[in-house]
Amino acid sequence: MRRDVFQAIADPIRREIISLLAKEQMNLNSVADKFEISRPAISKHIKILNECGLVKIRQDGRKRFCELCPEKIKEVDDWIDPFKQMWEYRFNNLDKLLTN
Repeated sequence: MRRDVFQAIADPIRREIISLLAKEQMNLNSVADKFEISRPAISKHIKILNECGLVKIRQDGRKRFCELCPEKIKEVDDWIDPFKQMWEYRFNNLDKLLTN
């Protein structure tokens, strides 16, 4: 199955994993310790993040570390940008209306 960044961010646990990894790279056990679900479930979420290119996994001895690949998030930003522009335009018009 081909995955994309939008499938990855659709799940709240994966969004939380992305937030954690945005602060620092972590080993798989450290990520799993932050959640009250099983380690296999966390591994499945990380696998999905890896398949869509949001997370890179590297081996260091016996530990596996996860780090965020922020350039993939740009796809989301590019998709959201027209909506941000639309709302900025509407709020600017509202400001003009309220100040007149």
